[in-house]
Amino acid sequence: MTAVEYDGAGGPEMIRVVKRPRPEAGPGEVLIKVAAAGLNRADVQQRRGVYPPPPGASDIPGLEVSGTIAALGRDVHGHVAGASVCALLAGGGYAEYVAVPAGQVLPVPGNTGLVEAAALPEVTCTVWSNLFMEAGVVTGDWVLVHGGAGGIGTMATQMVAAFGAHPVVTAGSGEKLEYCRGFGAEAGINYRNDDFVERMREFSLGHGADVILDVVGATYLDRNLRALA
Repeated sequence: MTAVEYDGAGGPEMIRVVKRPRPEAGPGEVLIKVAAAGLNRADVQQRRGVYPPPPGASDIPGLEVSGTIAALGRDVHGHVAGASVCALLAGGGYAEYVAVPAGQVLPVPGNTGLVEAAALPEVTCTVWSNLFMEAGVVTGDWVLVHGGAGGIGTMATQMVAAFGAHPVVTAGSGEKLEYCRGFGAEAGINYRNDDFVERMREFSLGHGADVILDVVGATYLDRNLRALA
């Protein structure tokens, strides 16, 4: 099969199209014929040579794909050959075929094309695990999403709104805030001009944020604590 590999960091000459053996679906795995692959920050970091694949993972880059199921390994249930799917990977997505543990394979929503579906697994799983599995967001919660116009931010806003909670976002311009409203943000805060602690209190009628999704880190910690309900 055709695949892409990185030969260290550098210019375009360090990216090579190569021939590799087609993988087989092992026990508990699904073999996907790849239609499209996503591009994530981790791919960029791997390309720079500062984010090596985890032990035992494919040296072929690519952390999410979409495509159709080409074969099923032993003891795989709930999937059928030929189905349209997308998947989260430890590596190997920049290739014509990739073998993936069945638990990391998701059906493609009926109104989504295969190319668009390649961008779903990484961001959706990140938002779901953080906001719903860990933080336990429920209907009625006020959720403050920093970096609302980014990939994580736009997905978080949509998912929070879909569950009947109240998404409030921060972004660096009026244009970005308007963009976020198109994804369901109930309110927006320009972090360059406004104190998000005060504005969060104002929007929530004094309640504050039940959950904060923060992509910034240490410099926001004190203000995040003060913004919490």
